[in-house]
Amino acid sequence: MATLRKIALEEHFMMPGFEAYSKAFLNFIDPATMKELGQRLADFDTLRLDEMDKAGIELVVLSQSGPGVQAEPDTTLALRRARENNDFLAERIARRPDRYAGFAMLPMHDPLEAARELERGVTQLGFKGSLVNGHTLGRYYEGREYDPFWERMQELDVPMYLHPIDPWKPLHALDGAPVLAGASWGWGVETASHALRLVFGGVFDRFPRLKVILGHMGEGLPFQRWRFDSRFAAYPYGITLQRRPSEYIGSNLLITTSGVCSHPTLVGAVGEMGVDAVMFSVDYPYESTEAAARFIDTAPLEPAQLEAICRGNAARILGL
Repeated sequence: MATLRKIALEEHFMMPGFEAYSKAFLNFIDPATMKELGQRLADFDTLRLDEMDKAGIELVVLSQSGPGVQAEPDTTLALRRARENNDFLAERIARRPDRYAGFAMLPMHDPLEAARELERGVTQLGFKGSLVNGHTLGRYYEGREYDPFWERMQELDVPMYLHPIDPWKPLHALDGAPVLAGASWGWGVETASHALRLVFGGVFDRFPRLKVILGHMGEGLPFQRWRFDSRFAAYPYGITLQRRPSEYIGSNLLITTSGVCSHPTLVGAVGEMGVDAVMFSVDYPYESTEAAARFIDTAPLEPAQLEAICRGNAARILGL
């Protein structure tokens, strides 16, 4: 089968000096794998482009590997480091603007500073939105204090990619089970919960044009849409929304396929959310580019659906 042309959105790099933020995560990786990951995260010129060419990936949207400044306790330093990261990324993109675009790193410690840095990233550096690595020191973003940030983001008409991070406090059910606490389960629970806080916190009612992207086939949310409606109707806890919870999942919450190369899951996500809400991604270098490309190239969907998932939706949402 011919290789489909693709755009990928959850594709990471590592700016020198940011490794320390990932130290706890990296301790779980064996040295040989860590060395290879380090080479791939630092590369912009050979390894990455070779894999893109083989997989039919025309363009990747690059973002700093997590947790980045979301783990920085000093607000002033977080702003400086975010700006340094964004300037570094813009310089790398300028070398190959035909193959690379970027997501801004944001210091969400301060909503106004985050809004200013997003605006700088979009209007001056040419970024296509932001990637935020979950909560910032235990702070989530549905509160009214973040409304100035969401308002600016809506005005700029760019998406946020909400990326996984460790929970601020370990989930008791996962205590003593590190195999579950991270990427295999815990990160998805954390990120899906954060996204639901945005929904039930009324963020998308106040700013209805916002687009927040979730990786890993939506961290499981597409497959609970019916139950969210059913149980919210029974137990609203005093919350009023303008739409059913399910209606935000597919309009304000969009997803990528990163890290879930399953045809039945893809078909189910499209069935739940509609084809316009699903986009291809790899999660480079933590997942296999070859496996991700083979998965989507052979997916049992109509050609028009595959074109939308592989590149059309990303081009529309990111203004490419």
